[in-house]
Amino acid sequence: MTDFFDDIYEELVAWRHDFHRHPELAFEEERTSNLVAERLESFGVEVTRGLAGTGVVGTLRHGTSARAVGLRADMDALPIHELNDLPYRSQSDGKMHACGHDGHTVMLLGAARFLAETRRFDGTVHLIFQPAEENEGGGKVMIEDGLFERFPVDRVYGLHNFPGFSEGSFSMREGAIMAAFDKFEITVEGRGTHAAFPHAGIDPIVVAAQIVTGLQSVVSRRVDPISRAVLSVTQINAGNTWNVIPEVVTIRGCTRSFTPKVQTLLESTMKTMVEGTAEAYGARAELEYTRGYPPTVNTADGIEIAGAVASGLVGEERVDLDVKPTMGSEDFAFMLQECPGAYVLLGAGPGPMVHHPRYDFNDGILTLGARYWARLAETELAPA
Repeated sequence: MTDFFDDIYEELVAWRHDFHRHPELAFEEERTSNLVAERLESFGVEVTRGLAGTGVVGTLRHGTSARAVGLRADMDALPIHELNDLPYRSQSDGKMHACGHDGHTVMLLGAARFLAETRRFDGTVHLIFQPAEENEGGGKVMIEDGLFERFPVDRVYGLHNFPGFSEGSFSMREGAIMAAFDKFEITVEGRGTHAAFPHAGIDPIVVAAQIVTGLQSVVSRRVDPISRAVLSVTQINAGNTWNVIPEVVTIRGCTRSFTPKVQTLLESTMKTMVEGTAEAYGARAELEYTRGYPPTVNTADGIEIAGAVASGLVGEERVDLDVKPTMGSEDFAFMLQECPGAYVLLGAGPGPMVHHPRYDFNDGILTLGARYWARLAETELAPA
């Protein structure tokens, strides 16, 4: 495997840089999915398109076993203006691959090419190229479009690069590795007035300020510290001039948690606090709380196999099987709700964190990621 992936390294880098130059947002990955499909077909992989619009599933069959494994990579970019000065910098202002999905796509393509040429497995490999991971739940849409009915698997696996973790290391854990992501919008309605006569109105900005301050106690005083949660206010919008107290303030943000029980507690506590605070000031407030991504929960069997494969590639000392969960979230969680499996983090070394305008995927881990995918498929589908 080493010689094969070393031999195609420059080609993998060229593919990655091409994807990076041409980022596409959620459900808009037309060019990306076209290239993925064309390359899979050139390898001799059976290709199915259309799930979640721009999704691509490549299928490789060999031998007689009924076993099947799913390997998933995400393809979409982010609405971020790239600040890197690179020869392959994004050519679409306001869009960039700031999370490394360009690298994820290429690693799975590299593995697909290897598996198609060697076919050292007995069973079926489904290569899942998913759109719209960022905020839009493309994984859920693929499932709703019949992903696992049309392409049933015994286990499904995902992988994400992780800056800050030692380059070429693997980190994973049984149970929840990433948090649930929910978003909220609070509308505070007061009574507008001239800023010189505040007594003639009800100031929704003052009410909003009290709500934001009060929300800081939800996690610290209502959630069991062992359970862990985050509540972040990320937007406050109100008014448009200096001398008018507005009618309405909008507050937006998100929460992170690891269990449905904590999600429910956050929602109910926020609702009571928001409505009660507004009422105390003679205003009115409404909370719209939207459940987003569930927690990403790895199964024991998935971690056992993923850990063994990673250890075989880089050594046990470079594999953390009990990494601390992260408050980030992932729509691969929807796939793990349907099938057992594992989501692992591949260390990308030093550099800006994902979603930063100066982030860039570390090409040095492309071959390792591709080797991991190929070895994982061969391990899951080892001939009897």
